[in-house]
Amino acid sequence: MNSATEAIPIEVNGVAGQVPAGTSVAAAAVLLGGGHPVLRRSITGMPRGALCGMGTCHECRVTIDGVPQRRSCIVECQPGMRIHTDER
Repeated sequence: MNSATEAIPIEVNGVAGQVPAGTSVAAAAVLLGGGHPVLRRSITGMPRGALCGMGTCHECRVTIDGVPQRRSCIVECQPGMRIHTDER
C-alpha cells in the first residue's frame, strides 16, 4: 500500500476512525466529526474553525495528544493520534 492510499488510524473526541495519509488534523476533525466545521469557541462564544488553512490565524486550535493550542491546519495526522476539539 503506498502513502497515497494508506489509511491512518486516529481518534477525534473519543471517536476512532481512519483518514488518508497526508490529511491535516483540521480536515480529519471535520471528517470524523460528521462534517461539523467548528473546532472551538472564542472567549465570547463565537464558533471558530480552520479559516486560513496555513497556521496564521490560529482559529483552528485543538488539543493533540494532550498538547493544547496546536494549530490543526498545519499538523499532519499520524497513526494513533488523539485529537480533542473544544467544541465537543
